[in-house]
Parts: sequence; structure tokens; C-alpha cells
Amino acid sequence: MGLTIDALPASDAAIDRSSTFEERWRRPLLLLIGIELVVLFGPTVAWLVDRWTMSVWQNAHGMFVPPLVAWLAWHELRSQSALPRQGSGWGFALLAPALALHAIDAGMHTQLLSALAMLLAIPGMALLLLGVARTRLIAFPLAFLAFAMPIPLAFTESLQLVLRHFVASTIAALLPVFGVGVFLEGTALHMTNGIVQIADACSGFSTLYASLTVACIVAYTAPSARRRALVLVAAAPVAVAANLVRVIALTLMVAWGEAWLLDTFVHPLSGMMTFALALPLLFWIGGSAKPSTDPDSALPTMKPGSATPAVQR
Repeated sequence: MGLTIDALPASDAAIDRSSTFEERWRRPLLLLIGIELVVLFGPTVAWLVDRWTMSVWQNAHGMFVPPLVAWLAWHELRSQSALPRQGSGWGFALLAPALALHAIDAGMHTQLLSALAMLLAIPGMALLLLGVARTRLIAFPLAFLAFAMPIPLAFTESLQLVLRHFVASTIAALLPVFGVGVFLEGTALHMTNGIVQIADACSGFSTLYASLTVACIVAYTAPSARRRALVLVAAAPVAVAANLVRVIALTLMVAWGEAWLLDTFVHPLSGMMTFALALPLLFWIGGSAKPSTDPDSALPTMKPGSATPAVQR
């Protein structure tokens, strides 16, 4: 009897020592993995920043996505601080293919595959550090990171061409209302004082991409399912309409003999004005968020789940 009674505390002590040892080394090992991933994906982040800052016509909204994701994740985790923080080995199921994609990209030098690998690696690290319950809580912010990715031209070229023809034909139909004669040839608008070529920058694709990004955030915070559906459906028409307002304004400048303005800050500023037109309207359509019962919370938690030389536009 004495031997049996004495053996139990010894066994418990061994288990406690093993658990303490595991807990002591788990965090440093995960921290080491995190540092290695930061170093590994550093060039990819630099490439993304270069794409975001290349031009107002190119994925400029992407630079706002990572800080917004960080804030959303922090807010959701703070609102459910009682959830267990139990790391899950399922994170390696995402890290393994992420590292494989990155290795493939190291040979292809596209950086795009590496960016996609990073999208897999981040939730993988979340599972390792935070566990399944907490990672599920921030599933939307993690998925929202995809909107920071630049879309390759091969996937957008046909859509941009369709948008260019739509913009050109719509502007050609509207110009006579302002007393301006126009002849449409493809995506070129021939007027007395010059020619306006509707190029990719005037297709409105960048505005469309940014508007869809904002619409997802607005839908996430919308007070009802009807509002969520409405703002998601309205995103594309609002973006296209805002771009049409911009292009008709610039075209009228050329028609009225003020084409020189397109070589000034007015041209890039007009691109920013499309967002100034579209984004407030999307927020209005989405409605205000529900008031939270938590005084420290500002965001509801979703349920799981030979003429004048041509003016290049």
C-alpha cells in the first residue's frame, strides 16, 4: 500500500515536469518559426509595397489592407479574450504547402506565388500560436488579406477591355448632351479640340477592385443581412458610375480646349476623386453598424460563418 500511494505523486510530478518543459520550449520554437517566416517573406512584402505604391491606378488600396486586418483581428480577439489559447498542430497543414509554393516561386521569380504562400502561412501561424477557436474568430480578417494581392494582368486584361469599350461608348453617348460633337472609333473619342483615348487607367478596374474591397468591410459591419447583400451588389455599379463621372469631366476639359490640365496634378487627383465619390456612398448603403453591448467594443462580431495630339488617358 505504501509503495502504491507514493507512486502516484511521483507520476503526477513527472507529468507536470514534462508539461512545464513543453510549455517552456513551445513559445521560443514558435517565435523562431515566426522570425524565419518574416525573413523568408521579406522580399515578397517589399514587392507588394512596390505594387501598392506604383501608381494611383494600380492596387493602391492594397496598402490599407494589412493595417485594417491587424486592427480587425485585434478587436475580435479582444472581444473574446476568454477563449482558450491552445496552439494547434493543424497550422503545419497550411505552413507546409505555403513553404512549397514559396520554394517554387524561388525558381520562377514571379513573387506572386510567394504572395499566395504568405496568405497560407499567416493563418497557419495563427493556428500554431492562437489555436483553432481563436483562429476561427479572426477567419474573416485573415481571408480579407486576399484583397491586398495585385491581380495579374493576364486575369484582368479581358475585363479591362470590356470596361474600356463600355466607358468609351457611354461617354460618346453623353457628350452631345453637353453640346460636344464626337466620333467614336474603338476606344478613341475624336473631338474638334483633340482625341481622348480610353486606356486601361480609365477603364475603372482599380476603382472596381477597391470598391469591392470596401464593400466587403462594410458588409462585415452591416446591421442586417439585407444591408450586407445590398452593399455587395451595389459595389460594382457604384464604382463604374464614379469612374464615368471622372472620365466625362476629363473629356470635357479636352473638348473645351483645356487639355493641358491633364498634364498636371488634376489627372492623378481625378483618380483619387473616384474613391471620394464611391466610398461614402457604399458606407451609406451599408448603413451604420449595430450598437455593441460591450462599451469597449466598436465593431459587432459576425456569426461563424492632326488634330491636337491625342491625349493618352
